[in-house]
Amino acid sequence: MAKLITVSNQKGGVGKTTTVNALASSLRYLGRRVLCIDFDPQGNLSFGFGAETESSASIYDVLRRELPARFAVQHTEVGDIIPANILLSGMEMEFTGRGREFLLRDAMRSVQELYDYILIDSPPGLGILTINAFAASDGMLLPLLPDIYSLQGIARICDSIERVRRTCNPKLRVLGVFMTQYNEKQSLSREVRATAEMIARDLRVPMLKSTVRKSASLPQMQAMQQDIIGSAPRAAVSLDYLRLTDELLEQGM
Repeated sequence: MAKLITVSNQKGGVGKTTTVNALASSLRYLGRRVLCIDFDPQGNLSFGFGAETESSASIYDVLRRELPARFAVQHTEVGDIIPANILLSGMEMEFTGRGREFLLRDAMRSVQELYDYILIDSPPGLGILTINAFAASDGMLLPLLPDIYSLQGIARICDSIERVRRTCNPKLRVLGVFMTQYNEKQSLSREVRATAEMIARDLRVPMLKSTVRKSASLPQMQAMQQDIIGSAPRAAVSLDYLRLTDELLEQGM
């Protein structure tokens, strides 16, 4: 039975999509069966996987119950994915009935036996899409940039997670907060990490030891729709994500 993991942050541009892509690649490199769910109407993860988004079934069709999730899976050279497109942005207005926060959870039941992990790339903000991702998940990963704005978002998203725990998913837990685009030589990176550790401790969520360095090659690999770990297993960013994956597995992800 697959564990469902959502990568989330209410702030955009912190590396959510990159983390889902790289974590999936790392887990496959270690022999795990992984499915990714693009749950962001922008469809950036779908593009990075080289998925077809216009004429093929998407997660939107699955949520509308037009077909089971397993029939929407695309097997690309990068990995397995259920893609998203701009139609997903209408979910807030279209799905208004009772139980709408459980649409994704219910849809995943037809594929959970086929994978070890299902990774969800959630959109920024806290609308019905993000609530669905939280309600469906076993664990949350929170990437954080080394800047003051990212720090401000930690408490807000942890408040949101706590509300979801109380209302619709008591099993949800935070697997950890971790730094992306981290530069040990820059004082700002070190200061933000130290502050993040204090905030995480106060909120009783784990601050992961692993950090991910900024990489000039990573955007190029995604633009060329390449498997991040498979195409450059010795690159610094690949080693960082492999270490992050090892740490999460050691903690029981």
